[in-house]
Amino acid sequence: MAEICPVVNTEKLLLATDASQFSEGAIREAIRLAKRCSSKLSVLSVIETNPEYETIAPQLLEKAEKSAQEHLGSVKERAKKEGVDCTTSILEGEDSFNYISDEAAKNKVSMIIMGRRGRSGLKRLMMGSVTSRVIGHAPCNVLVVPKAAQVDFKSIVVATDGSKYSLAAASEAIGLAKQNKSELTVISVVPSELMTPTDIDLTMTHKELIADKEMHEAEKNVKSVKEAAQKEGVAVKAFVMSGRPADAIIEIARDKNADLIVLGSHGRTGLEKLLMGSVAERVIVLSSCAVLVVKRK
Repeated sequence: MAEICPVVNTEKLLLATDASQFSEGAIREAIRLAKRCSSKLSVLSVIETNPEYETIAPQLLEKAEKSAQEHLGSVKERAKKEGVDCTTSILEGEDSFNYISDEAAKNKVSMIIMGRRGRSGLKRLMMGSVTSRVIGHAPCNVLVVPKAAQVDFKSIVVATDGSKYSLAAASEAIGLAKQNKSELTVISVVPSELMTPTDIDLTMTHKELIADKEMHEAEKNVKSVKEAAQKEGVAVKAFVMSGRPADAIIEIARDKNADLIVLGSHGRTGLEKLLMGSVAERVIVLSSCAVLVVKRK
């Protein structure tokens, strides 16, 4: 009996991989998803280079090309064993995130799948500049998969703050939960430190009023998403928490054994520079499960 595709729109998937160990989860889940959904899978590796580098160290570029070819060959072989036909390509140039997002736009890709850190990642807690910039510039949703994560769409957590970005994320999460008959957990977090240093002269009464307003907004946001989910027949639970937003989201995901967190994205800025909320970035960095970043259409 064939497995049911867990995602509604997966006609074309783009796996972006750099052959590092951090791409392993993305490779595994991209092949798995493509198999379940009979998706067209494209696999892309981008070699970061520039004219000066090519002139000074052509042998290093040649070595990188050979490594990329071998890596893509192994991915294609893994996909073939699962009955998934995929195309592979290697691109070269500066700012690899542009090549990935442009490739997704050109081929009208439904979803980009990639690991949390690339070769540009420092040996400290960060997701990797390529991943973060792809999220900012991508024309479609981006699924970020940690090395050991498996996406089963059984328990889904979605965070909402009432913004247009989180509304898009909530809509996507409800659709996923309905499609997979999974449990949905909705969370809104009231930051525990609402005041900035410039607000120290405010009276405690004013601070309490602001905190009450934030709590009221959070309750309204989760209630709205909960009601929308219930209308779709989705089993849903809603929570309002206080504390550091990213940490609270991670905590609830861990408590619910979530295999997917759904978040909104801020998208582009006029400077063609990533402007992703610090909460979203921290969630992606700290989460042990996959994170789906939803792009607002």
